[in-house]
Amino acid sequence: MGRRALPVLLTAAAAAADLAGAHALAFDALIFAIPFAAVAALDAFGTYLDRRDDVLEGMQAMLWAAALVLLVISGAARSPAARTHELPSAGWSALVGCLAVLGVKGVLAVVPHVRRGGLQIAKP
Repeated sequence: MGRRALPVLLTAAAAAADLAGAHALAFDALIFAIPFAAVAALDAFGTYLDRRDDVLEGMQAMLWAAALVLLVISGAARSPAARTHELPSAGWSALVGCLAVLGVKGVLAVVPHVRRGGLQIAKP
């Protein structure tokens, strides 16, 4: 679980840094998030290969791959080689898309618990 939480935290930190105007810090957070997202994608794909009948595991692996691609696009758009001193729109758009993908992943992670009745609404 911790292995999959780190790229999410780093991506959220990058978005927060962008919103605060600290684009260099956001770039650093993205660069650190990329290898952790790659490991999470490979781990999710391995889990899917172990349990091929679980559609949610396959969707999780595909969403990790999509998040990884968006992180790379966002990092590449704002790289020092681009020589811009402001946030490129492609970099921000890819980061927002990555956050959306991670949000969908979070919803899909809760689905098995809801199906089993693991989550119950507390009574007042």
